Amino acid sequence: MIGWLNGRVLHQLKNGALLVDVQGVGYEVHVATNELPPFDELVELFIFTVVREDAIQLFGFVSLDEREFFELLLVTPGVGPSTALGALRTMSVNELALAIESDDVKKVATIPGIGPKTASRIVLELKGKVMVDGTVDSGEPIEHLDGEIEDALRALGYTSHEIRDALRDTQLPEDESMALRTALQLLRRS
Repeated sequence: MIGWLNGRVLHQLKNGALLVDVQGVGYEVHVATNELPPFDELVELFIFTVVREDAIQLFGFVSLDEREFFELLLVTPGVGPSTALGALRTMSVNELALAIESDDVKKVATIPGIGPKTASRIVLELKGKVMVDGTVDSGEPIEHLDGEIEDALRALGYTSHEIRDALRDTQLPEDESMALRTALQLLRRS
């Protein structure tokens, strides 16, 4: 799976995607920002890959917070990649997180392609899964968690948000292998 790309912008396609040259290979990436970089500028994008029977699509984000929020939106029934991307093109991560945490269904429903029913589902499914200050994750290491343990847990597919929730107020053993086992047990329970 492709998780990150660094290359030059070759072209903006009619569907809004960017064609990015990465060492001679052109990737079509649907981006979450309306502020597109100019032609031939170097871009760094965190990628979420969607593999379907008929296509492989790449969705690009300027930060890991955006990508994690995109993944969080996909958990909601009725929200697919195009709708989630549209949400992040319409509002910043902070705006959307604040709308969700404050039960502002009307604001969420202003996103193109999201009606009142889907907006209610998004708020219901995601409330409490975003941080109160409007961010998904600071990207900073979890204070009481060794960086290598956190990296190992992320490599296994856990998000920083899941790790933070499962290990809140937990003191892990000093031994790294024991700490990893304990963390995995706690993550499986949550």
